[in-house]
Order: sequence, then structure tokens, then C-alpha cells
Amino acid sequence: MEHILKLQPEYFDYINNGTKRIELRLYDEKRQKINIGDTIILKKEPELEISMKVKVVGLLRYNKFEELFEDFDIEIMADKSMTKQELLDVLEEFYTPEKQEQYGVLGIRIEKE
Repeated sequence: MEHILKLQPEYFDYINNGTKRIELRLYDEKRQKINIGDTIILKKEPELEISMKVKVVGLLRYNKFEELFEDFDIEIMADKSMTKQELLDVLEEFYTPEKQEQYGVLGIRIEKE
């Protein structure tokens, strides 16, 4: 199955340059359809004209991002130029702690195709 996800430019670039290998999302209805072996088309915001395909090689379910962050280094969730707290702050702008509690979160392990 193929899925489409939009990414902010810096996170798109982290995946493109090979540092970011786990995409972080809320485990809502849309992401519950993602399975290992699926393809994700990542579209770079804001124009959405640049895209790349990645393959889902693993799925990591957690109750909240903070718990996921305990198990992985920042280098594979974003880039070593960021701290885990900075990334957590960004994620919570999109996914409130209440939403994380409601749905849980998903780390999507990806490889560029």
C-alpha cells in the first residue's frame, strides 16, 4: 500500500541526507493503516512539489513521544543539531499531549527507495 505524508523542509532534508530514519507521527486512524513493507511518498512543504519514496521497515508503537525518545538517539529521529527537547516541543505543536494520550504515537522506521 502507498501512503502520502507531508513534511516540513528541514525534516524532509534530514531524511534525504540519510540522518533521519524514524518518522514520528500520531497513531491516529490514518497512520493505523501503515504496515511494514508499505511505501510512503514524502512531500516537502510548503509547495509539495518535491517528493521522495521511502519504504516502511519497522513500526514502533508508544504511548507518547517522550517514551519513544528514551529508546532512540536524536540522530535517527531528526539530526544531531537538535536536542530531544527541541524535537519534542515541535511535535507537541502538532500533536498535543492529550492527542498523544488518546491515540498513542508511532515511530515509522524508513529506508529510502
